[in-house]
Amino acid sequence: MRKRDTILTTDQKALAVNLDKFKYGSIVEIGAGQEVARRFFQVGAAAGTIAKTMSAYDMAVSDDIYGHVDRYVSRARLLQMLDKEFTQVVDRLAHIRPKNTTFFAYAATVTARSFKQKNECHGWIGVRLQLHPGAAPSDVILHVRMLDDTNAQQSEALGILGVNLIHGAFFHHDQPEWIVEGLGDGLTPERIEVDLIHFSGPYFEEVENRLMNLHLIRSWLTRAVVFNPDGEVVVPGELFYRKPVMVMRGSFKPVTCVNVDMMASGLKQFSQLAAVDETSILQLAEITMNSLISGDNVDGADFLARVDLLTSQGYTVMISDYVRFFRLRAYLRRYTQKPIGIVLSVRDFNFLFDEKYYEGLEGGILEAFGKLFPDNTHVYVYPSRPTGAQPDELVTLDNVQVPENLRHLLAHLVTNKKLVAVHPHDDGHLHIDVTEVLQGLRRGRGDWETNVPDAVARRIIDSRLLGFDTE
Repeated sequence: MRKRDTILTTDQKALAVNLDKFKYGSIVEIGAGQEVARRFFQVGAAAGTIAKTMSAYDMAVSDDIYGHVDRYVSRARLLQMLDKEFTQVVDRLAHIRPKNTTFFAYAATVTARSFKQKNECHGWIGVRLQLHPGAAPSDVILHVRMLDDTNAQQSEALGILGVNLIHGAFFHHDQPEWIVEGLGDGLTPERIEVDLIHFSGPYFEEVENRLMNLHLIRSWLTRAVVFNPDGEVVVPGELFYRKPVMVMRGSFKPVTCVNVDMMASGLKQFSQLAAVDETSILQLAEITMNSLISGDNVDGADFLARVDLLTSQGYTVMISDYVRFFRLRAYLRRYTQKPIGIVLSVRDFNFLFDEKYYEGLEGGILEAFGKLFPDNTHVYVYPSRPTGAQPDELVTLDNVQVPENLRHLLAHLVTNKKLVAVHPHDDGHLHIDVTEVLQGLRRGRGDWETNVPDAVARRIIDSRLLGFDTE
């Protein structure tokens, strides 16, 4: 089995492209210098690779070249750049270059660290390339966040990333996971975050983009990826911007009626906050990576099934590697200053108030709760009915048991409305156990169908999801 070469330096990658006399194209960069082009020039032999480099910084000049766009740092502008540059290099040079030339265009439009202010530093980069002489082009597009403190450092990081992208797209197009993994070569997670990747074109028709975005997390290029209710990967910063967010964490294997009721009950309480516009609340179902991993592997079909079932219920879905709640809150707070709500079952108090869960934090559980509730964040606690209990025997926020030394902490959080009790819309769902539902559906049709939304049951049965057995 082939293994990806992980020891190539940025210069070695650039030189490998330069020494291949049949790879030829343009590099255009707006917003952080021309660091990608510089990388190819400095290693030598670039005359055999680069037809043109350009940086159209002035907006009027940029519009004159590429056409008008509402936002200059956007996917739309990137696609305009790729369209123009790739078409131009092919039209001008296909008839005079060797017949087995494969043409490409690399483009980037970013906003890097400003001289005057600490702005959000992000951008869109991509490469359009032929993977066979004369073939229709294929694209790899990324959204990136630049995390370095200075413009010079961010430009350097983008130069490394751009070389990684061009090299990976040409040399590993038959292994798209390697393209993803190679993006981080020569970089650290503290410098660059890639929170969206999209493959398209004839050589990537079989690529499942949702799995490739999941691989961004596995490759330490981002901590989370987000899917809108249409199942499309989206840029978190654009989705969460200035919106109140209500989060429900779970395994959702599958999503059940109790999950739906939990979200609805939490939303009822959350929408009563003065700072919350009920019409703008984003309903987020979040799954942690550790619930997707079996051994060292991710079950792709299982992952896609869970995303499909959640989006069918109108939820936005986030996959993250944030095990602790306060890190999830900090991630969302990057993008919105509106209230954040987290709804969870009282059953989760077993680990929420387990001090072992916070080992490694200098301040332990107090530090964790301090970071979870610094501002405009509330946790909504949904009741449960223990197995075998009578209908009126509920465990709620009012009677839940926590270790004796933490009872005053619990009382403090309740008194200050950091932990808020929610009441079920339909307490007839409280008996549902997701493990039993999963076991039932794997035996075929049965009582489990009444414990999940009708649309979810139909999808599971029709598409044989999550191991549904028709035998």
